[in-house]
Amino acid sequence: MKQRLVILGGGESGAGTAVLGLLQGYDVFVSDKGKIADKYKAILDEYKVAYEEEQHTEEKILNADLVMKSPGIPEKAEIVKHLRAKAVKIVSEIEFASWYTDAQIIGITGANGKTTTTALTYHIMKEGGLNVGLGGNIGKSFAMQVATEKYDYYVLEISSFQLDDIEKFRPNIAILTNITPDHLDRYNYELQNYVAAKYAISKYQTENDVFIYCSDDEITMQNIDKYPTSAKKIPFSYETEYAEGAYVKDETIHINIKNNPFTMSIQELGIRGRHNVYNSMAAGIVANIYGLRKEQIRESLMNFKSLEHRLESVTKIRGVEFINDSKATNVNSTWYALESTSKPIIWIAGGVDKGNDYTVLEQLVKKKVRAMICLGIDNTKLHAAFSKHVDIVVNCTNMRDAVRMAYQLGNPGDAVLLSPACASFDLFQNYEDRGKKFKDAVIQL
Repeated sequence: MKQRLVILGGGESGAGTAVLGLLQGYDVFVSDKGKIADKYKAILDEYKVAYEEEQHTEEKILNADLVMKSPGIPEKAEIVKHLRAKAVKIVSEIEFASWYTDAQIIGITGANGKTTTTALTYHIMKEGGLNVGLGGNIGKSFAMQVATEKYDYYVLEISSFQLDDIEKFRPNIAILTNITPDHLDRYNYELQNYVAAKYAISKYQTENDVFIYCSDDEITMQNIDKYPTSAKKIPFSYETEYAEGAYVKDETIHINIKNNPFTMSIQELGIRGRHNVYNSMAAGIVANIYGLRKEQIRESLMNFKSLEHRLESVTKIRGVEFINDSKATNVNSTWYALESTSKPIIWIAGGVDKGNDYTVLEQLVKKKVRAMICLGIDNTKLHAAFSKHVDIVVNCTNMRDAVRMAYQLGNPGDAVLLSPACASFDLFQNYEDRGKKFKDAVIQL
């Protein structure tokens, strides 16, 4: 008799898992509390997968042998509580998909930088001629690729939510970019719960695997001995030189793996800013581990372009530059955005506060921000944190007004920086929607 696989959530990870499950011989059922997008319905229909939307029918769910829970569904959801009470096994998409591939997996997590590091690692490996797929939290579902494509390597961006439901998932190479307080609303406002979720990426690694981490990151280093791993540890740093690892000295990146040194001026990097030097070091270590040619690595690091919604320069109007950093959904991301913007800043911030501590931004805001536009339904915390440091603080509840106000306040040589430090769900569908509306509003000026 076929095992019953129930999938909660009919989005990218849900549809991909449904197809893989079907091809692996499971009896598959997909249930989504909301509406399933047409493109995912089309996939489910094509493979004749049974599904329901806008409801969870318990008699069709609680009889599961195995459940894949999409990462956006929290533990406190009633259906998840009922499944836990019945001791039904719940796994994430990355766990399920990893059972059915022998490919090398490069798994990348962290509060910030994981998307860019993932895209950059994939770019270098692809340019280097490797047969590599890109997935996880970015691009196409990992499960769908395992089901329908054949890669020798997968570079996966992995969120803490995806790591919450693993039981033996082990990347051959794991990267932890950093840990800063984020998504604390999903972790009972306990930072240690979030830290444990991030460190799960290395939990099941063996001595044949590699764990790459930033030794400059305070929370990472406070916890590195609390979450032991069998993997070989390789650090990267701006501050400390390593015989094996990566570091910056005299404005030059040094990467040394297996006594095979690689150097490159940070001025040659295709993406700028201190945070992107960290991202480049992490990706460069992976490339060196896999023995890619040095010239190929250098060329790939030089020609890689910034991703959409990540410090993306939109345009200049009358000498005022507009920068879209909508992906900055937490304080640490915004710190890097403020730090790497050299012009006087008109800062657009705000949204859904996830338990943010804004004190780390104070010095940069004092030094760099001329005016601040709070874009959110409740801007109380932003006002409390910054009104004493910024002369002009105004409120807006839609992007068009925010961009117009920023433009009016800007002088030639200024930068209007959308770097919200908050989630987007009060006024927008997601950070992509927020970034797109910013760009649309800029074009309409």
